[in-house]
Amino acid sequence: MSGVWIYADKYEQGLELLTAGRGLADMLGMKLTALVSGDINRAQDFITRGADEVLLLPPLAENQPVQDYVPIMADEARDADPDVFLIAASLKGKEMAARIAARLDTALCSESSLMNIDDNGKLRMERLMYGGAAIQTVSISSRPQMATIPPRSYEAAQIQSDRQGSIKTLTLPEPSGMQVMERKGKDQASGDIITARIIVCAGRGIENQEDLAMVRELAEILGGEVACTRPISEEKHWMTEESCIGLSAKEVKPALYLGIGVSGQIQHVVGIREAGIICAVNSDENAPIFESADYGITGDLYQIIPALIEEFKK
Repeated sequence: MSGVWIYADKYEQGLELLTAGRGLADMLGMKLTALVSGDINRAQDFITRGADEVLLLPPLAENQPVQDYVPIMADEARDADPDVFLIAASLKGKEMAARIAARLDTALCSESSLMNIDDNGKLRMERLMYGGAAIQTVSISSRPQMATIPPRSYEAAQIQSDRQGSIKTLTLPEPSGMQVMERKGKDQASGDIITARIIVCAGRGIENQEDLAMVRELAEILGGEVACTRPISEEKHWMTEESCIGLSAKEVKPALYLGIGVSGQIQHVVGIREAGIICAVNSDENAPIFESADYGITGDLYQIIPALIEEFKK
């Protein structure tokens, strides 16, 4: 048995995969190998947090995309023949996972939310299907058993200062011909809601586009991101699709979700069911959102939100 491998193109998601990978490696009696981009300090950080071995990916050229790591990652996996290979389900990670799986001629389970080991030592994975109405159990008979793991499925691995491990630096990949032509930063209205720990969500109860300012102010005070429901992005076009939560948009897992004027239709609730705490503000005491909320305030959001802002400022 070779071991468990993990890779994430973002540091925070890499720490989450360390927790997932370490748990599987311990159950299987294997070593945990992390593919890490960065310098020797980043590699050592992953070792102190649970990796037994780090395959250090060298820095890419200025306009070289992260997808250029795919050939060398696939070659290393082909030589080492790991039993399990987990990749973070970021936008780039999912694309890379599919390419690596194709090169290794193995199957890939996408968006795996739960993993266990069966009596035969095989990985059994669960993923949502039919918009969350059912759970599909998946097992893979080919090697390696590959899966992409959504952000916030696991807690970040903590430092264990006495851990030791090995580091192997891989060779710089040859340019694939694909180049990054331009990078544009996201504005506040289109932040990364998938990885946000706090989300303030604007719903149809917001009457005017200018009123989103108070939603953004509340989110800023809380250190969170602004999101919205489908009517705000699709019908009114006040916010981007990247900010929309729901069945046909994004599913999020924040520690705290605060819905402002959100009615709570099932299409939206599907996207927030993994939230740690759900809070809601709505003038309709019979709004469906209160059935899912841990805490709710019935009242005029134009009075309640300014009051919350003043309290949090204190």
